Amino acid sequence: MDSFGGGLAAHGEVCGAVIGGLAVIGLNFGRPKSGSGADMRMWKYSSIFMKRFKEEVTDGKLLCRDIAEVNWRDRDQVTKYHEGEKFRSCQVLAGKTARIIGELLER
Repeated sequence: MDSFGGGLAAHGEVCGAVIGGLAVIGLNFGRPKSGSGADMRMWKYSSIFMKRFKEEVTDGKLLCRDIAEVNWRDRDQVTKYHEGEKFRSCQVLAGKTARIIGELLER
């Protein structure tokens, strides 16, 4: 799952916490086998998760480069990210995301 970091393999794309959260929802409520229908809670919880993530965690942002404000292809920026407060902010973001997912799974 480390490759989700930095916005999908350090490309600054969708935040890895979003991808991970949706993966958890899909694993819990997706199709149990090929050809079967998906549990409709998957769509409901995915929608709720996305809304809450943007509202409660990132002020509407989904892209890692916008959230972390890092160009993952710039070695100096990445070094500063790991040495500074931005790294800690992403740890907090991951915790908030896990809390939202946990609340959804407990329903």
